[in-house]
Amino acid sequence: MHPFMVIGYDAKRVYKNKTGLGNYSRMLVGGVARNCPDAVCKLYSPNISGPFADFFSGIDNIEVVQPKFFGRLSPHLWRSYGIAARLTSDGVDIFHGLSHELPHFIPKKVKKVVTMHDLIVWRYPELYKAFDRTVYRTKMRRACKIADIVVAASEQTKRDLQEFLHVPEQKIRVVYQSCDPIFWQPATDEAKQSARERYNLPQHYIICVGTVERRKNQASVVEALAKLPEELHLVIVGGHRTKYYDTVVATIKRLGLEPRVHIIDKAQFADFPALYANAVMSMYVSEFEGFGIPVLESMCCDTPVITSNVSSMPEVAGDAAFYVEPMDVADIAAKALQLYSDESLRQQLVEKGRAQRNKFATEVISPQMVDLYKELVTIGN
Repeated sequence: MHPFMVIGYDAKRVYKNKTGLGNYSRMLVGGVARNCPDAVCKLYSPNISGPFADFFSGIDNIEVVQPKFFGRLSPHLWRSYGIAARLTSDGVDIFHGLSHELPHFIPKKVKKVVTMHDLIVWRYPELYKAFDRTVYRTKMRRACKIADIVVAASEQTKRDLQEFLHVPEQKIRVVYQSCDPIFWQPATDEAKQSARERYNLPQHYIICVGTVERRKNQASVVEALAKLPEELHLVIVGGHRTKYYDTVVATIKRLGLEPRVHIIDKAQFADFPALYANAVMSMYVSEFEGFGIPVLESMCCDTPVITSNVSSMPEVAGDAAFYVEPMDVADIAAKALQLYSDESLRQQLVEKGRAQRNKFATEVISPQMVDLYKELVTIGN
């Protein structure tokens, strides 16, 4: 039977990437495939090994397309130019770039969709090397120009697309993302105990998940910790190959908080739900986000959340979080103390989080993306 539509994806981050962009790619493709069984999803990827190699096991309408010999020698060139040469022979109706870019020379009859997660490279250009900044901006500007539809990860990103790239509003669709299925299953007592032992976790701790970089603002959380009861610790989970990491470490030492701050840079992905679930609260006080996946992950793990009152975080958390000014250390400390001291308040946020997280379930999000694709196929016919 001929499929209703064939959707091609740039699957660069599907199999190896453990962070937000990889999660987004896996959730979107898996959700679309399950919600539209009469479609075929073709994943264009130079490599299918990695921690998520079996993620789509058992989903029959997902196919992987890999490069031939020369494409494997230069995966970057294959992604930029080689993929497009395959689309016609592969019968692709729609090609979706899942992270800010589209290949060159996509055939005219193939509809083009690109997801824009954020425009951090415009808002915080100083975080990027000059060459990288130029490359990223060029790719993003071009993708938005040639795409038939630009998917924005949030209303905040939609506003940024209009402000910085002048993308017409009628060309933008806001479709939120979900998070990995492991966060939607309660961590077992055995898993929580195992995580405590494996990472030598303290009894009472705030968890702070995210790459240790300036925009994520972990130094403000460290400073707030100094104002909180001594039995309360901080666990920072995230990579730290950044200059800002040195700033965070210096802040910890200056305040004499070495015994109370624990940095885990190589946590196993499977342990994340238990790391969240063991925490008294989750803190994500980023200066700016296109979405803010740790906020959703926290709610899925029944961990009360303190987050920033800026950019996309209020979109994700709704009424299920305590909000703070991200650079106001006194505000962060006051809200954390209030939450730590009041178990009933923590439970109220957990209950609100259970309702709020349902807005981002794959069974809610995936049909929206399928409808978007169907709209494009109908226009094409």
